[in-house]
Amino acid sequence: MLESPVTVRTTCAYCGVGCGVLATREESGAVRIKGDPLHPANFGRLCSKGSALGETLDLEGRLLEPQIGGQPASWDTALDLVASRFTETISEHGPDSVAFYVSGQLLTEDYYVANKLMKGFIGSANIDTNSRLCMSSSVAGHRRAFGSDTVPGTYEDLDLADLIVLTGSNLAWCHPVLYQRIAAAKVRRPEMRVVLIDPRRTVTADIADMHLKIKPDGDTALFVGLLGFLAAQGAVERHYVERYTSGFEAALAIANSHDLRSIAARTGISPEELRAFFELFTRTERSVTVYSQGVNQSASGTDKVNAIINCHLATGRIGRPGMGPFSITGQPNAMGGREVGGLANMLAGHMHLENAGHRQLVQAFWDAPTIASKPGLKAVDLFDAARAGKIKALWIMATNPVDSMPEADLVIEALETCPFVVVSDINAMTDTTCYADVLLPAAGWGEKDGTVTNSERCISRQRAFLPLPGEAKPDWWIVTQVAQRMGFAPGFPYESAAQIFAEHAALSGHGNHGTRDFDISAHSAIVDTDYDALSPFQWPQGRDEPATEKRFFGQGEFYTDDRRARFVAVRPANEEAIDPRFAFTLNTGRVRDHWHTMTRTGKSARLSAHFAEPFAEINPLDAAEQGIADASLVKLGNDHGKIVVRALLTDRQERGNIFVPMHWNGQFAGNARVDRLVTANVDPVSGQPALKMARVAVKPFAARWYGFAVLHHKPLPDAEYWAMALTDGGYRLELAGHSVPGDWSAFARNLFQAERDIELLAYHDTHQDQHRIAAFDGERLLGALYVAREPVTVSRSWASEQLARQFTDARQRFQLLAGRPGKDVPDKGAIVCACFSVGCNEIASAAHEGCTTVEAIGERLKAGTNCGSCRAEIRGVIDACKIVAAE
Repeated sequence: MLESPVTVRTTCAYCGVGCGVLATREESGAVRIKGDPLHPANFGRLCSKGSALGETLDLEGRLLEPQIGGQPASWDTALDLVASRFTETISEHGPDSVAFYVSGQLLTEDYYVANKLMKGFIGSANIDTNSRLCMSSSVAGHRRAFGSDTVPGTYEDLDLADLIVLTGSNLAWCHPVLYQRIAAAKVRRPEMRVVLIDPRRTVTADIADMHLKIKPDGDTALFVGLLGFLAAQGAVERHYVERYTSGFEAALAIANSHDLRSIAARTGISPEELRAFFELFTRTERSVTVYSQGVNQSASGTDKVNAIINCHLATGRIGRPGMGPFSITGQPNAMGGREVGGLANMLAGHMHLENAGHRQLVQAFWDAPTIASKPGLKAVDLFDAARAGKIKALWIMATNPVDSMPEADLVIEALETCPFVVVSDINAMTDTTCYADVLLPAAGWGEKDGTVTNSERCISRQRAFLPLPGEAKPDWWIVTQVAQRMGFAPGFPYESAAQIFAEHAALSGHGNHGTRDFDISAHSAIVDTDYDALSPFQWPQGRDEPATEKRFFGQGEFYTDDRRARFVAVRPANEEAIDPRFAFTLNTGRVRDHWHTMTRTGKSARLSAHFAEPFAEINPLDAAEQGIADASLVKLGNDHGKIVVRALLTDRQERGNIFVPMHWNGQFAGNARVDRLVTANVDPVSGQPALKMARVAVKPFAARWYGFAVLHHKPLPDAEYWAMALTDGGYRLELAGHSVPGDWSAFARNLFQAERDIELLAYHDTHQDQHRIAAFDGERLLGALYVAREPVTVSRSWASEQLARQFTDARQRFQLLAGRPGKDVPDKGAIVCACFSVGCNEIASAAHEGCTTVEAIGERLKAGTNCGSCRAEIRGVIDACKIVAAE
């Protein structure tokens, strides 16, 4: 028991918004989470994922001691082995025979030490990061245009803009706090306009005044067309272009070669809609273009980024309040990784690997024996090299590439081929850790100290408020120990994260003199006590400079050789020929309440309630042509493999397109690793994979039976299809199969892991092929299984709640077999609001009783009053009730 509750200011572990969090460790040991009202990124607001952080901190499944070959080992033994194998491999095969694959989940200090070891002491640039998969096209586009990887604006611009263009961004689900910030600004200033550019009608469309349903990969054409329109309308800011930029005429020449109808054909947007958008942008000076993975995750992502930037440079709408192109990053520390050179083609301090002067400066500052002289292998190439036997020692930190990389099954082959694989993780069992020769237990969120940088360049502290469990250690400590054992002790003297941050800050100002954008040398002499108290600040903050908010490039001063921005003459991407075997475009992405590959959010029952199993959004007309019914199972496949997921029919999805979430892994579903279907087609400039543009065939999964179960113990499913989710008191499980078990009661016993002396209550209708079986241990429900020919119509939320009940009489038990509550028992229905666990039936009931606005529902049920991500769905339930009432 703790003596008294302690509240710690820290930063959220999820997306690039970088929200401040107040974490209070209660006397019971539980952690209470609130938004930090003083943090400039969120002012107290949190999304559903952030609000549930305290529910993900248990030690179940944690890696608590080093392992070698699956057996426990001491730290000394494990670290000596890692150091010796890397040293031997480098000695025998050269520095490019080893590689690190790191993560935007690392803190800046972790990133810095790993980058220093690989590039400055091993002498290779073979260190890349999963941030390559989400924002490297933005990095490349920034560097082509600005000469530096600089995000010009701030979050305040979202409050001040008169027009916000959201392209390739489902902001409502992926960055909910920023979405709510825009929604609030729109309420204050109804004249503000929001344009959504997306092939899907996502929930973000709820605040959009205009939704342009663009063809996949049509973004470059759209913004090339906009540039030509701006010039034709006399909207180019000639003074800005002539004084601060170069290359405008070449970019405009390409734009002028495409008329409105040409752009319409390439984008799938009608000429009338295009003209309306172009005119709106032309007449609205204070315009912000927010873009994210729908732009970046493309084989032409860098060109898309530069097409957007071109329009802002042409109009001088950059670096001034309420204006600018704005890349919103996906991970909590993607930006911090960029600052320390975490990508294979970058150096620390935003210095350029191809620049000999920068290499010499970094090598001298580090007093390193060498420095990488050429770019290393980017993520896709790195794993290809491991599969080809060229990478002979690989260290993976804080990421799960077996699920998140394109052509993910080839990543498995790479790990099986590589002679020595090290994985640092917090979890003992992921789809990646099972291929490790050495597992190293890393500290998790709430246990480690360091800094992260969000999408508006704000550096914040992550602070520890939990003790290190077992033998877990911070990632920077692990890397430091290996570096010392490799013979590099003088370069790695670190005993605290503050020491590393101070060195990082000093390097940012070393030889800078205003020639580089990234400079935080004001903190180069920081000591532990000041580091502990460090408040959020936005870079740059040079030596002896106060912490202030800054926008870049309003008065030029770019970081190219001549200090001028570069227009990039980009051409619209040509449409590729479609293989008739794979007629559908597969788009992967996030859902509202889960994160990456679910290794954290999968621990929260609340976050699993909204979508408890993997699914494919399909247009109803496409589904009808393929013989796919709503809620049935569907098989998606191509030459790389196949997956099986639930069919979700919706007209939000355009014909010919399918959306499948990226989150489900082999720990939560039998066959739903969607990135195994994504071709490793990369942007030629950034190396970022086209995760939005796989081609697949779609067919029904012809199940002979469907099942749903709730059970106390974690199941070991034996079925062709299964998907599992945590629920309060146990687990919920979806099942289906081709082969029918001969004895359903025996099947249920095995599923429930039930002993022979338990009480089994069963209902069997062999004519209808319906089976309902429940197992009890005294008054406690061990599990219930429902089986039918078609998808089971049991109330999932109600059935899940029964695990916490006591069953004292026969009537209750037979009610359980019925699969639905009695008339006197409310049924929440499918969960809509994860923050307060409010279901659609509760919302519908309140709507029928007169709560006919989202605000009224919030007052009655609290739904939609926290992160607000569910407000569009609440409105949908209300509207459906109005339609029913009208009929």
